Amino acid sequence: MPILDMTVMILVMAGVTYLIRMIPFAFFRKKIKSDYLNSFLYYIPYAVLSAMTFPYIFYSTENFYTALIGTVIAIVASVCKRSLLTVAILACLSVLIFGFII
Repeated sequence: MPILDMTVMILVMAGVTYLIRMIPFAFFRKKIKSDYLNSFLYYIPYAVLSAMTFPYIFYSTENFYTALIGTVIAIVASVCKRSLLTVAILACLSVLIFGFII
């Protein structure tokens, strides 16, 4: 890849990253008073992280069913108020165990 193309791509990525972080400061100069907008903005990071992570879960193993079982066990453990480390360990162990079974 030519150095000029690589430099242009890096500058475009840096510009996009800067614009995404700068736009809220440019438009929202005062404190946001709307409860609806505040609650909407509060959940955006969780929604974006979930949208980026969740589809990859099903491609993380060679078998779709082991990934599905691990996901179900992780969701059940998290609903039961287990810690993040416990949820991760239970999900990994379930995938490992069911990988040997299936």
